[in-house]
Amino acid sequence: MPGKKPADRRVREREPREELAPARKPGAAPARPAPDEEAPAEEEGPEAPKDEERAPATGEAEEEEEERELAPETVQPEEAKPPPAPPPRRPRDVAGLRKGLAKVREPEGLFGRLKILFGGKKEIEPAVAEQIEEILLTSDVGVKTTQALLAEVRDGLERRELREPDRVWEVLHRRAIELVRLGGGPLRQHGKPTVVLLVGVNGTGKTTTIGKLATKAADQDRKVLLVAGDTFRAAAVEQLQIWGERVGCEVYCGQGGADPAAVVFDAVKRAVETGVDLVLVDTAGRLHTKTNLMDELKKIVRTAGKALDGAPHETLLVVDATNGQNALQQAQMFKEALSLSGIVLTKLDGTAKGGTALAICAEHGLPVRYVGVGERPEDLRDFDAEEFVEAMLGRDEQEQEAAA
Repeated sequence: MPGKKPADRRVREREPREELAPARKPGAAPARPAPDEEAPAEEEGPEAPKDEERAPATGEAEEEEEERELAPETVQPEEAKPPPAPPPRRPRDVAGLRKGLAKVREPEGLFGRLKILFGGKKEIEPAVAEQIEEILLTSDVGVKTTQALLAEVRDGLERRELREPDRVWEVLHRRAIELVRLGGGPLRQHGKPTVVLLVGVNGTGKTTTIGKLATKAADQDRKVLLVAGDTFRAAAVEQLQIWGERVGCEVYCGQGGADPAAVVFDAVKRAVETGVDLVLVDTAGRLHTKTNLMDELKKIVRTAGKALDGAPHETLLVVDATNGQNALQQAQMFKEALSLSGIVLTKLDGTAKGGTALAICAEHGLPVRYVGVGERPEDLRDFDAEEFVEAMLGRDEQEQEAAA
Protein backbone atom coordinates (compact mmCIF):
# COMPACT_ATOMS: atom_id res chain seq x y z
CA MET A 1 0.00 0.00 0.00
CA PRO A 2 1.52 3.30 -1.00
CA GLY A 3 2.78 5.35 1.91
CA LYS A 4 2.62 2.47 4.30
CA LYS A 5 5.83 1.57 6.14
CA PRO A 6 6.75 -2.01 5.26
CA ALA A 7 6.90 -4.53 8.09
CA ASP A 8 10.11 -6.35 8.86
CA ARG A 9 10.57 -8.91 6.06
CA ARG A 10 12.73 -11.19 8.16
CA VAL A 11 10.03 -11.47 10.77
CA ARG A 12 7.31 -12.29 8.26
CA GLU A 13 9.41 -14.96 6.56
CA ARG A 14 10.18 -16.68 9.85
CA GLU A 15 6.66 -16.95 11.14
CA PRO A 16 3.30 -16.20 9.50
CA ARG A 17 1.22 -13.48 11.03
CA GLU A 18 -1.76 -15.77 11.56
CA GLU A 19 0.24 -18.00 13.88
CA LEU A 20 1.72 -15.15 15.86
CA ALA A 21 -1.47 -13.53 17.06
CA PRO A 22 -2.21 -14.99 20.47
CA ALA A 23 -5.45 -14.55 22.33
CA ARG A 24 -5.72 -11.11 23.80
CA LYS A 25 -4.55 -11.00 27.39
CA PRO A 26 -6.80 -9.51 30.03
CA GLY A 27 -6.27 -5.80 30.27
CA ALA A 28 -4.50 -5.56 26.87
CA ALA A 29 -5.60 -3.13 24.18
CA PRO A 30 -8.02 -4.72 21.65
CA ALA A 31 -6.42 -5.83 18.37
CA ARG A 32 -7.09 -3.63 15.40
CA PRO A 33 -8.54 -5.14 12.23
CA ALA A 34 -6.21 -6.22 9.43
CA PRO A 35 -5.84 -3.81 6.49
CA ASP A 36 -7.93 -5.97 4.13
CA GLU A 37 -10.78 -6.40 6.61
CA GLU A 38 -13.59 -3.94 6.91
CA ALA A 39 -13.88 -2.51 10.34
CA PRO A 40 -17.37 -2.78 11.81
CA ALA A 41 -19.38 0.36 11.88
CA GLU A 42 -19.11 2.18 15.13
CA GLU A 43 -22.28 2.52 17.05
CA GLU A 44 -23.20 5.74 18.69
CA GLY A 45 -22.58 5.62 22.37
CA PRO A 46 -20.57 7.18 25.15
CA GLU A 47 -17.59 9.26 24.24
CA ALA A 48 -14.47 7.15 23.75
CA PRO A 49 -11.76 7.38 26.37
CA LYS A 50 -9.03 9.90 25.78
CA ASP A 51 -6.43 7.19 25.31
CA GLU A 52 -8.34 5.85 22.29
CA GLU A 53 -8.65 9.33 20.85
CA ARG A 54 -4.85 9.53 20.83
CA ALA A 55 -4.43 6.08 19.25
CA PRO A 56 -1.64 5.90 16.66
CA ALA A 57 -2.21 5.49 12.97
CA THR A 58 -3.17 2.02 11.69
CA GLY A 59 0.22 1.14 10.20
CA GLU A 60 2.13 2.24 13.31
CA ALA A 61 -0.24 0.38 15.60
CA GLU A 62 0.20 -2.82 13.62
CA GLU A 63 3.97 -2.57 13.83
CA GLU A 64 3.92 -1.88 17.57
CA GLU A 65 1.55 -4.79 18.19
CA GLU A 66 3.60 -7.07 15.96
CA GLU A 67 6.76 -6.20 17.91
CA ARG A 68 5.00 -6.98 21.17
CA GLU A 69 3.81 -10.31 19.81
CA LEU A 70 7.24 -11.30 18.50
CA ALA A 71 9.20 -10.21 21.57
CA PRO A 72 9.85 -13.03 24.05
CA GLU A 73 7.39 -12.77 26.87
CA THR A 74 9.05 -11.94 30.14
CA VAL A 75 7.53 -13.94 32.95
CA GLN A 76 8.39 -12.73 36.39
CA PRO A 77 8.90 -15.75 38.62
CA GLU A 78 7.27 -15.71 41.98
CA GLU A 79 10.25 -15.18 44.18
CA ALA A 80 10.33 -15.51 47.91
CA LYS A 81 10.12 -12.24 49.74
CA PRO A 82 13.58 -10.82 50.40
CA PRO A 83 14.71 -11.00 54.01
CA PRO A 84 13.81 -7.94 56.04
CA ALA A 85 16.45 -5.26 56.15
CA PRO A 86 18.51 -5.14 59.34
CA PRO A 87 17.68 -2.46 61.87
CA PRO A 88 19.06 0.93 60.84
CA ARG A 89 22.64 1.32 61.94
CA ARG A 90 23.41 4.35 64.02
CA PRO A 91 26.17 6.70 62.84
CA ARG A 92 29.60 5.74 64.06
CA ASP A 93 30.54 7.31 67.36
CA VAL A 94 34.21 6.62 67.93
CA ALA A 95 34.50 9.32 70.59
CA GLY A 96 31.59 7.87 72.59
CA LEU A 97 32.94 4.32 72.42
CA ARG A 98 36.41 5.59 73.29
CA LYS A 99 34.98 6.92 76.55
CA GLY A 100 33.59 3.47 77.30
CA LEU A 101 37.03 1.98 76.64
CA ALA A 102 38.79 4.59 78.74
CA LYS A 103 40.62 2.00 80.87
CA VAL A 104 42.10 0.38 77.77
CA ARG A 105 43.58 3.76 76.85
CA GLU A 106 45.04 4.47 80.30
CA PRO A 107 48.83 4.01 80.79
CA GLU A 108 48.34 0.48 82.17
CA GLY A 109 45.90 -0.49 79.42
CA LEU A 110 46.54 -2.13 76.04
CA PHE A 111 46.62 1.11 74.07
CA GLY A 112 48.39 3.05 76.80
CA ARG A 113 51.24 0.53 77.03
CA LEU A 114 51.75 0.50 73.25
CA LYS A 115 51.74 4.28 73.22
CA ILE A 116 54.46 4.38 75.88
CA LEU A 117 56.49 1.79 73.97
CA PHE A 118 56.42 3.83 70.77
CA GLY A 119 56.64 7.21 72.45
CA GLY A 120 59.58 9.41 71.47
CA LYS A 121 60.96 6.91 68.96
CA LYS A 122 61.78 8.11 65.47
CA GLU A 123 62.69 4.63 64.31
CA ILE A 124 61.60 1.19 65.48
CA GLU A 125 64.13 -1.59 65.98
CA PRO A 126 63.26 -5.25 65.20
CA ALA A 127 63.63 -6.16 68.88
CA VAL A 128 60.53 -4.06 69.66
CA ALA A 129 58.40 -6.88 68.24
CA GLU A 130 59.11 -8.93 71.37
CA GLN A 131 57.87 -6.12 73.59
CA ILE A 132 54.72 -5.69 71.50
CA GLU A 133 54.10 -9.44 71.85
CA GLU A 134 54.35 -9.25 75.63
CA ILE A 135 51.88 -6.35 75.77
CA LEU A 136 49.36 -8.21 73.60
CA LEU A 137 49.63 -11.48 75.52
CA THR A 138 49.13 -9.77 78.86
CA SER A 139 46.11 -7.89 77.48
CA ASP A 140 44.02 -11.05 76.90
CA VAL A 141 44.66 -11.04 73.16
CA GLY A 142 45.71 -14.70 73.23
CA VAL A 143 48.63 -16.56 71.67
CA LYS A 144 47.05 -17.37 68.30
CA THR A 145 45.68 -13.87 67.84
CA THR A 146 48.93 -12.24 68.90
CA GLN A 147 50.84 -14.21 66.28
CA ALA A 148 48.28 -13.25 63.63
CA LEU A 149 48.61 -9.59 64.55
CA LEU A 150 52.41 -9.60 64.70
CA ALA A 151 53.34 -11.71 61.66
CA GLU A 152 53.36 -8.77 59.26
CA VAL A 153 54.97 -6.46 61.81
CA ARG A 154 57.84 -8.88 62.45
CA ASP A 155 58.45 -9.39 58.76
CA GLY A 156 58.36 -5.66 58.07
CA LEU A 157 60.77 -4.87 60.91
CA GLU A 158 63.23 -7.55 59.85
CA ARG A 159 63.18 -6.25 56.29
CA ARG A 160 63.55 -2.71 57.62
CA GLU A 161 60.38 -1.76 55.77
CA LEU A 162 58.60 -0.69 58.97
CA ARG A 163 60.83 1.79 60.65
CA GLU A 164 58.51 4.59 61.71
CA PRO A 165 56.12 4.11 64.66
CA ASP A 166 53.22 5.36 62.53
CA ARG A 167 53.76 2.52 60.05
CA VAL A 168 53.66 -0.05 62.85
CA TRP A 169 50.48 1.49 64.22
CA GLU A 170 48.91 1.27 60.75
CA VAL A 171 49.71 -2.42 60.40
CA LEU A 172 48.41 -3.32 63.87
CA HIS A 173 45.27 -1.26 63.27
CA ARG A 174 44.55 -2.84 59.87
CA ARG A 175 45.23 -6.41 61.00
CA ALA A 176 43.00 -5.96 64.06
CA ILE A 177 40.11 -4.83 61.85
CA GLU A 178 40.62 -7.82 59.56
CA LEU A 179 40.45 -10.20 62.54
CA VAL A 180 37.20 -8.87 64.00
CA ARG A 181 35.35 -8.12 60.76
CA LEU A 182 33.24 -11.31 60.76
CA GLY A 183 29.81 -9.98 59.87
CA GLY A 184 28.83 -9.06 63.41
CA GLY A 185 26.54 -6.23 64.36
CA PRO A 186 22.95 -6.01 65.55
CA LEU A 187 20.24 -8.66 65.40
CA ARG A 188 18.25 -9.07 62.21
CA GLN A 189 14.61 -10.04 61.91
CA HIS A 190 14.46 -13.64 60.65
CA GLY A 191 10.69 -13.84 60.50
CA LYS A 192 7.81 -13.17 62.80
CA PRO A 193 8.56 -13.95 65.51
CA THR A 194 12.34 -14.06 65.63
CA VAL A 195 13.46 -16.11 68.63
CA VAL A 196 16.78 -15.23 70.30
CA LEU A 197 18.31 -17.39 73.03
CA LEU A 198 20.89 -15.86 75.37
CA VAL A 199 23.28 -18.20 77.19
CA GLY A 200 26.38 -17.91 79.35
CA VAL A 201 27.90 -18.59 82.73
CA ASN A 202 26.71 -16.98 85.95
CA GLY A 203 27.27 -13.27 86.37
CA THR A 204 27.98 -12.28 82.78
CA GLY A 205 24.92 -9.99 82.55
CA LYS A 206 22.48 -12.05 80.46
CA THR A 207 19.30 -10.67 82.04
CA THR A 208 20.52 -7.07 81.86
CA THR A 209 21.55 -7.60 78.25
CA ILE A 210 18.05 -8.90 77.44
CA GLY A 211 16.52 -5.79 78.97
CA LYS A 212 18.77 -3.54 76.89
CA LEU A 213 18.01 -5.49 73.70
CA ALA A 214 14.30 -5.19 74.45
CA THR A 215 14.72 -1.42 74.81
CA LYS A 216 16.43 -1.21 71.43
CA ALA A 217 13.70 -3.28 69.76
CA ALA A 218 10.89 -1.27 71.35
CA ASP A 219 12.51 1.94 70.11
CA GLN A 220 12.21 0.45 66.60
CA ASP A 221 8.47 -0.18 67.19
CA ARG A 222 8.89 -3.94 67.40
CA LYS A 223 6.64 -5.99 69.66
CA VAL A 224 8.76 -7.89 72.16
CA LEU A 225 8.16 -10.87 74.45
CA LEU A 226 10.61 -11.60 77.26
CA VAL A 227 10.82 -15.22 78.42
CA ALA A 228 12.01 -16.16 81.91
CA GLY A 229 13.81 -19.36 81.02
CA ASP A 230 15.75 -19.21 84.28
CA THR A 231 13.10 -20.91 86.43
CA PHE A 232 15.41 -21.68 89.34
CA ARG A 233 16.49 -18.17 90.36
CA ALA A 234 13.60 -16.03 91.55
CA ALA A 235 15.71 -12.87 91.33
CA ALA A 236 16.21 -13.43 87.60
CA VAL A 237 12.43 -13.55 87.02
CA GLU A 238 11.89 -10.41 89.09
CA GLN A 239 14.67 -8.59 87.25
CA LEU A 240 13.14 -9.54 83.90
CA GLN A 241 9.72 -8.33 85.05
CA ILE A 242 11.20 -4.97 86.01
CA TRP A 243 12.64 -4.65 82.50
CA GLY A 244 9.28 -5.63 81.05
CA GLU A 245 7.61 -2.77 82.93
CA ARG A 246 10.25 -0.29 81.81
CA VAL A 247 10.04 -1.30 78.17
CA GLY A 248 6.30 -1.90 78.13
CA CYS A 249 6.43 -5.50 76.94
CA GLU A 250 5.03 -8.79 78.19
CA VAL A 251 7.13 -11.19 80.28
CA TYR A 252 6.27 -14.89 80.06
CA CYS A 253 7.03 -16.80 83.25
CA GLY A 254 6.50 -20.41 84.22
CA GLN A 255 5.95 -21.80 87.66
CA GLY A 256 8.93 -21.81 90.00
CA GLY A 257 11.09 -24.84 89.31
CA ALA A 258 9.27 -25.62 86.06
CA ASP A 259 11.06 -27.29 83.17
CA PRO A 260 12.77 -24.42 81.26
CA ALA A 261 12.22 -26.19 77.94
CA ALA A 262 8.46 -26.38 78.57
CA VAL A 263 8.36 -22.68 79.46
CA VAL A 264 10.16 -21.77 76.25
CA PHE A 265 7.84 -24.00 74.18
CA ASP A 266 4.69 -22.35 75.57
CA ALA A 267 6.20 -18.86 75.24
CA VAL A 268 7.11 -19.33 71.57
CA LYS A 269 3.62 -20.65 70.83
CA ARG A 270 2.14 -17.59 72.50
CA ALA A 271 4.41 -15.30 70.50
CA VAL A 272 3.16 -16.86 67.26
CA GLU A 273 -0.47 -16.42 68.30
CA THR A 274 -0.13 -12.81 69.45
CA GLY A 275 1.97 -11.48 66.56
CA VAL A 276 5.17 -10.81 68.47
CA ASP A 277 8.17 -9.60 66.45
CA LEU A 278 11.01 -10.54 68.79
CA VAL A 279 11.25 -13.20 71.52
CA LEU A 280 14.19 -12.83 73.92
CA VAL A 281 14.80 -15.93 76.05
CA ASP A 282 16.74 -15.69 79.29
CA THR A 283 18.44 -18.86 80.56
CA ALA A 284 20.00 -19.88 83.83
CA GLY A 285 23.71 -19.25 84.16
CA ARG A 286 25.71 -22.44 84.02
CA LEU A 287 29.32 -23.45 84.14
CA HIS A 288 30.53 -24.51 80.73
CA THR A 289 32.14 -27.58 82.32
CA LYS A 290 28.84 -29.04 83.64
CA THR A 291 27.67 -31.58 81.08
CA ASN A 292 24.14 -32.01 82.48
CA LEU A 293 23.46 -28.28 82.40
CA MET A 294 24.76 -27.98 78.86
CA ASP A 295 22.45 -30.87 77.89
CA GLU A 296 19.57 -28.87 79.33
CA LEU A 297 20.39 -26.03 76.95
CA LYS A 298 20.33 -28.47 74.04
CA LYS A 299 16.86 -29.57 75.13
CA ILE A 300 15.67 -25.95 75.18
CA VAL A 301 16.94 -25.51 71.62
CA ARG A 302 15.16 -28.67 70.42
CA THR A 303 11.91 -27.69 72.12
CA ALA A 304 11.96 -24.17 70.66
CA GLY A 305 12.33 -25.73 67.22
CA LYS A 306 9.24 -27.86 67.84
CA ALA A 307 7.22 -24.78 68.77
CA LEU A 308 8.40 -22.85 65.69
CA ASP A 309 10.39 -24.20 62.79
CA GLY A 310 13.87 -22.66 62.74
CA ALA A 311 13.78 -21.40 66.33
CA PRO A 312 15.91 -20.25 67.99
CA HIS A 313 17.00 -18.11 65.06
CA GLU A 314 19.89 -16.64 67.03
CA THR A 315 21.86 -18.02 69.99
CA LEU A 316 24.06 -15.39 71.60
CA LEU A 317 26.76 -16.16 74.14
CA VAL A 318 27.09 -13.40 76.73
CA VAL A 319 30.71 -13.08 77.86
CA ASP A 320 32.19 -10.92 80.63
CA ALA A 321 35.21 -9.12 79.15
CA THR A 322 36.87 -9.00 82.58
CA ASN A 323 37.15 -12.81 82.59
CA GLY A 324 40.06 -12.66 80.18
CA GLN A 325 41.38 -16.00 78.99
CA ASN A 326 38.59 -17.85 80.81
CA ALA A 327 36.18 -16.17 78.40
CA LEU A 328 37.94 -17.96 75.54
CA GLN A 329 37.39 -21.32 77.26
CA GLN A 330 33.72 -20.51 77.77
CA ALA A 331 33.32 -19.64 74.11
CA GLN A 332 34.95 -22.92 73.11
CA MET A 333 32.71 -25.10 75.32
CA PHE A 334 29.45 -23.34 74.44
CA LYS A 335 30.40 -23.41 70.77
CA GLU A 336 30.85 -27.19 70.94
CA ALA A 337 27.45 -27.67 72.59
CA LEU A 338 25.35 -25.14 70.68
CA SER A 339 25.19 -23.47 67.29
CA LEU A 340 26.23 -20.01 68.39
CA SER A 341 25.46 -17.11 66.08
CA GLY A 342 27.40 -14.43 67.93
CA ILE A 343 28.88 -12.95 71.08
CA VAL A 344 27.74 -10.19 73.40
CA LEU A 345 30.81 -8.84 75.17
CA THR A 346 29.82 -7.10 78.41
CA LYS A 347 31.67 -4.98 80.99
CA LEU A 348 34.34 -3.73 78.62
CA ASP A 349 34.35 -0.50 80.56
CA GLY A 350 35.65 -2.44 83.58
CA THR A 351 38.88 -3.79 82.10
CA ALA A 352 42.13 -2.22 80.97
CA LYS A 353 43.08 -5.25 78.87
CA GLY A 354 40.40 -5.22 76.18
CA GLY A 355 41.87 -7.97 74.01
CA THR A 356 39.06 -10.49 74.53
CA ALA A 357 37.06 -9.36 71.51
CA LEU A 358 40.06 -9.80 69.23
CA ALA A 359 40.80 -13.25 70.62
CA ILE A 360 37.25 -14.60 70.42
CA CYS A 361 36.87 -13.49 66.83
CA ALA A 362 40.26 -14.76 65.69
CA GLU A 363 40.39 -18.03 67.60
CA HIS A 364 36.74 -19.12 67.45
CA GLY A 365 35.42 -17.36 64.36
CA LEU A 366 32.47 -16.01 66.34
CA PRO A 367 31.25 -12.54 65.38
CA VAL A 368 30.70 -9.96 68.09
CA ARG A 369 27.15 -8.57 67.93
CA TYR A 370 27.18 -6.11 70.80
CA VAL A 371 29.64 -4.64 73.31
CA GLY A 372 28.63 -3.34 76.71
CA VAL A 373 30.45 -0.26 77.97
CA GLY A 374 28.12 0.95 80.73
CA GLU A 375 24.89 0.48 82.65
CA ARG A 376 22.48 2.44 80.44
CA PRO A 377 20.54 0.73 77.63
CA GLU A 378 22.34 2.88 75.07
CA ASP A 379 25.65 1.60 76.44
CA LEU A 380 24.98 -1.75 74.81
CA ARG A 381 26.40 -0.75 71.45
CA ASP A 382 26.07 -2.40 68.05
CA PHE A 383 29.46 -3.84 67.21
CA ASP A 384 31.24 -2.20 64.31
CA ALA A 385 34.72 -3.52 63.51
CA GLU A 386 36.21 -0.24 62.30
CA GLU A 387 34.66 1.78 65.10
CA PHE A 388 35.76 -0.67 67.79
CA VAL A 389 39.38 -0.94 66.65
CA GLU A 390 39.64 2.81 66.12
CA ALA A 391 38.30 3.45 69.63
CA MET A 392 40.69 0.91 71.17
CA LEU A 393 43.87 1.31 69.12
CA GLY A 394 43.43 4.51 67.16
CA ARG A 395 45.22 7.69 68.17
CA ASP A 396 43.32 10.94 68.40
CA GLU A 397 44.44 14.09 66.59
CA GLN A 398 46.46 15.46 69.49
CA GLU A 399 48.38 12.21 69.87
CA GLN A 400 49.10 12.09 66.14
CA GLU A 401 50.38 15.67 66.19
CA ALA A 402 52.60 14.90 69.17
CA ALA A 403 54.07 11.86 67.41
CA ALA A 404 54.76 13.85 64.23
